[in-house]
Amino acid sequence: MAVGNEDQEGLTCGQFARDLIHSQVRRLGKLQAEVLADRSPEPLHQLRVSLRRLRTALGQFTAALELPDGVTERRVASVARRTGLCRDLDVLTLRLREQILPQLPANEVQALKGAMKQLSQDREQALQALFEALHSSRYLKLLARLHQWQQHPRFSPLGHQSLVPWLNEWPAPCFAGLFLHPGWRETDSEAESLHDLRKRIKEARYSLEPLEAWCAPPLIEVIQQLRTAQDHLGELHDLQILNRGFVENQRRGRNCDLPVLHNVLEKQRQQHWQGWRQLADSLCSAPSRHALQRHLLALGDGGAC
Repeated sequence: MAVGNEDQEGLTCGQFARDLIHSQVRRLGKLQAEVLADRSPEPLHQLRVSLRRLRTALGQFTAALELPDGVTERRVASVARRTGLCRDLDVLTLRLREQILPQLPANEVQALKGAMKQLSQDREQALQALFEALHSSRYLKLLARLHQWQQHPRFSPLGHQSLVPWLNEWPAPCFAGLFLHPGWRETDSEAESLHDLRKRIKEARYSLEPLEAWCAPPLIEVIQQLRTAQDHLGELHDLQILNRGFVENQRRGRNCDLPVLHNVLEKQRQQHWQGWRQLADSLCSAPSRHALQRHLLALGDGGAC
């Protein structure tokens, strides 16, 4: 089993949570200028990830912390949602330009020019909304209060206790009932439950990744499997948006067929659906679930697993 670094062994629950929060707040500060410059879509992606990880840390370790008024998981989530549309449009544009359009004949590429232009205009509007969110007083106050709290952090009685004996408790809420979610057994690749399950999987992964130093190799493998499952579901969601909003609207507007585009999207859908179903069946199997429960319970035991 992997063992935590020596300088982590003496950490309290509150100190560990403070370090996680500090790491993400620092990243948010560094990324803000790059996002506002809008020279590349990657800083926005990283900013969104940091907001989600900050949200997870605040929610996961809330019992160990005494946070100032206005600093809540829900407040961070509201800002993260404002980044969503712009990032989604970036992902769709990148997929179209790099993966899909090069496979299409010239007539289909030409037929999609109007829709691509509309996609670009939608992205400009989403970017303006994002700029407003990042300049909003609510967001700036949130960051300022977090900065102040980090200078003089306050912990609950639980927050003053050693981290290691409590390691198996911190990810437990995010994994509780995870495999009872109906999305694992869904047979329709466009079902809304799959989008909701992707969020649950991401939350579970984010809750476990900070504890990797104490995870047994099988838990490290589970983290990777959850990441892959999340990727498959994300790809299916993006393809669904393209198929419904892009292809169908184009057909209605231009009254033309896009057979190659349809085939490309369908081939990608089948690929990710098969990958998802295989992984879902494996993760949901009784041996896999029981092993995961044992390894989660053994976190912090020092040798077990």
